[in-house]
Amino acid sequence: MKKEDNLINPDEIISNKIYLIRNQKVMLDRDLAELYQVETKRLKEAVRRNLNRFPDDFMFELTKNETQNLRSQIATSSWGGSRYVPMVFTEQGVAMLSSVLNSDRAIAVNKKIRNVIARNEAIC
Repeated sequence: MKKEDNLINPDEIISNKIYLIRNQKVMLDRDLAELYQVETKRLKEAVRRNLNRFPDDFMFELTKNETQNLRSQIATSSWGGSRYVPMVFTEQGVAMLSSVLNSDRAIAVNKKIRNVIARNEAIC
């Protein structure tokens, strides 16, 4: 097992965190923060400091309706009283996010996510 493999979650966990929104495969800010082991607030701050790196085809915020629809699909209590508008990241956005976070973990997680996406596309 490679050193980076023990740093990150199994493929199935990553696959379960990929959603189809606006006909794009995306991952939620809170899920990425969990994988990168940073607070969601810190992840969003890093993105806002570097907004020029995240065009609409890399990252976008969900509408109120999209957020409600997604919450109804996710059976978890952690959505509870969250008051912020979630950011979602496309595959390109995930890659850019790892460069903004600039850590060994971010690089390892990004590689794993990209591999999972590629495998899922090959299966379909």
